[in-house]
Amino acid sequence: MRLVIGVLCAICLIAMMGLTVADVLGRYIMNAPVPGATELTELLLAAVVFMGLPAASIDADHIAVDIVTSRLSGLRAKILDLLIAVVSAAVLALVGWRIWIVGDQIAGYAGTTPTLKLPLAPVAYASAALCIIAAVVTLAVAARHRRA
Repeated sequence: MRLVIGVLCAICLIAMMGLTVADVLGRYIMNAPVPGATELTELLLAAVVFMGLPAASIDADHIAVDIVTSRLSGLRAKILDLLIAVVSAAVLALVGWRIWIVGDQIAGYAGTTPTLKLPLAPVAYASAALCIIAAVVTLAVAARHRRA
């Protein structure tokens, strides 16, 4: 699964890079920028960020400040790790829920990007779903580490 997510993120990053290069070259050499380049770059960036959430959760690779946890050992460290995982999952689920609500609002007025008229609600729904998936993965990884 990690490999699939990594490949998808890499494809999006390469597409962003190619699009940016084409837009800059078109703008400064031929005086013709790529129509909707900014919109596509924003959508690709959202894809990379939200696809990266489950990948980071799979590896338990979220940013951590271990000033307190490095001084703990044994049962206390495991309890704190579990508590942090539960709180992280709750925050991810909350963010996913709120993004879903925003997606409903966007769908209600049929929101689209300004230039290319791409619908935005599916992006919001996909982002919300990926947050929820990351929350579930975070709990599953915590449960697996707790048993180990």
